[in-house]
Amino acid sequence: MHLGNSMKGWLSRLLAVTSLATCIATFAGPAQAEKRVALVVGNNDYRNVPKLQKAVNDARTMGDTLKQLGFTVMVAENQNRQAFSQTLLAFDKAVDAGDTAFFFYAGHGFEIAGQNFLLPTDVPAATEGQEELVRDASVLADRIIERLQNRKVRTAILVFDACRNNPFERPGTRAVAGGGGLAPMTQLPEGVFSIFSAGPRQTALDRLSNDDTNPNSVFTRTFAKELTQPGANLVQVAQRTRRSVSELAETVRHKQIPVYFDQMVDDVFLNGMIKSQPEAATRPAEPAQQLAALSPVQRLQPQKESLNAPIASFSRHNGGWTVVFSFADPTLGISWRLGETGDFRETGFIDTLDPRTRKRMPNPSIELPADAPAANIQVRYVDTNGELQGPFPIRFDPEAALIRDQRKILDMTATSWLSFREYNGLLVYYTHLMSYRCAIREVRVGIDSVVPDKVLKMPPCDPRDPSVIPHDAQPYLKLAPATKSVSVELTYRDGSVSEIKSFRR
Repeated sequence: MHLGNSMKGWLSRLLAVTSLATCIATFAGPAQAEKRVALVVGNNDYRNVPKLQKAVNDARTMGDTLKQLGFTVMVAENQNRQAFSQTLLAFDKAVDAGDTAFFFYAGHGFEIAGQNFLLPTDVPAATEGQEELVRDASVLADRIIERLQNRKVRTAILVFDACRNNPFERPGTRAVAGGGGLAPMTQLPEGVFSIFSAGPRQTALDRLSNDDTNPNSVFTRTFAKELTQPGANLVQVAQRTRRSVSELAETVRHKQIPVYFDQMVDDVFLNGMIKSQPEAATRPAEPAQQLAALSPVQRLQPQKESLNAPIASFSRHNGGWTVVFSFADPTLGISWRLGETGDFRETGFIDTLDPRTRKRMPNPSIELPADAPAANIQVRYVDTNGELQGPFPIRFDPEAALIRDQRKILDMTATSWLSFREYNGLLVYYTHLMSYRCAIREVRVGIDSVVPDKVLKMPPCDPRDPSVIPHDAQPYLKLAPATKSVSVELTYRDGSVSEIKSFRR
């Protein structure tokens, strides 16, 4: 079942709940979760940015595929911001501790400063300098992960078929700053797996040619097929999808290479493990299992208290940490504490009026010392009715936050990775990379070559003063005077690899 376009009927048609009469025999694997729950979202009918053709079909196809794999499936179509929030609340209520949760999104996605936003159908047509309009009107992808973590799911799988062109580009105007696709989700918590239909700065194909009549995008048609192949774990499914999609795109001279990020503890088999050959040979063929009829549609009521739960961003500087809290709705005051005990401290106010409340805006940021330990930051706020909400826990992991912050800076400053200098010969400096080395596992360069084949030695990361370059480190290479270019490739701490960048004199 699928959501209709009217607000009146959207909630009652939200859940298409599937129950299995018996477990399908191939659903064998280590550490099975208590149940499997999926939310698939497809947005076509955008009001202020270009409409899409296949996102709804992609959601329906994924919903049907996941039902075959034993998931209780919610399918949501053409979600505006309010409907999207209600849908996510329903997803929250449907999952419990120990479950496997699967989130699929097809539609417009947008990256701003390293954060990924999923665009509801009523997102405004923003222009240059109006990034806040997009943030406020959209759904932060990282927040979906946090919500599933708060529900203590065992495995969270997130799939994004949203790497399209910048939806805010208009002839004769300057577009809102950001990427047309989505940024890599490199710092995932344990138990989370994500896959994107295309790599950074790549666009995902809806079709291969004008004669391509397949109702699904190139990625979704491939990924859905690979999911149903028996005996493959999720990493193998992602690898096979990446290979097939890139080969299909290559036939029309287009570069589309899906990327995935894996922080799962166990191998996850969605369609069973391959049985050993002797056992398979001696066991008689079993009749096909039949699915039970659909159970009645569940009606879920929205829960106001989760709509405005805060999220946080962390940045490291010489004096320690700056933590910035973000709220979807206006607040009249913010307080916090580090850890589970102790008094809450007010953040104070800034000399700016919030246009929504006509009152001074609470200070959204706090400072933590450089040696602050890993802990939960408990956050409370006063809503516009004067009621105290919370506390809400936000996990602070200094090591992960440092790597994430430096990775974001490296992605945003890719043109500064290398620089050439003439000083008693030709030198190429990589001071910038050394300053953010805590996010880097390895640096490779190629001298007058597009293939980076030389490893640059980097000093170890010092979490106490991460940006300082040791006095005995050499942040440059001596090059032959005739050198024309240097290519560079980074391998990040999580094992993901950057695009190869080329720097010319």
